Amino acid sequence: MAQDEERRKYPRLKAPVFYRPTGLALLRALRRGKERTLDISLGGVRIFSDDALDPGERLELDLFLPDDTTLSAKGEVMWVNELPEGSPARFDVGVRFEQMDEHDRSRLAEVLESEASSG
Repeated sequence: MAQDEERRKYPRLKAPVFYRPTGLALLRALRRGKERTLDISLGGVRIFSDDALDPGERLELDLFLPDDTTLSAKGEVMWVNELPEGSPARFDVGVRFEQMDEHDRSRLAEVLESEASSG
């Protein structure tokens, strides 16, 4: 599915959600702290990354919501854009969610709906 088609399928919001990768990348992320998402939807998330990622690469993510709850998701890197010097990170990355527990998916939907109605 093309990037533009994905955006039409899932409305994207700039929600106050942070993330960190799990697994081996978690060690690097813990040194940096939580990273901010650029936008998020039920279909995926756009993130900043200092790590070089490749389209098709699989990621495990922890998503930190404003109420201090944490959601887990597995996703696939769909696109990567290198950012210019002085940017908040080296790369801008689009990740499509492939797997998320139904409870976590419902919780994310609540947060997105709440942000949409308050924003």
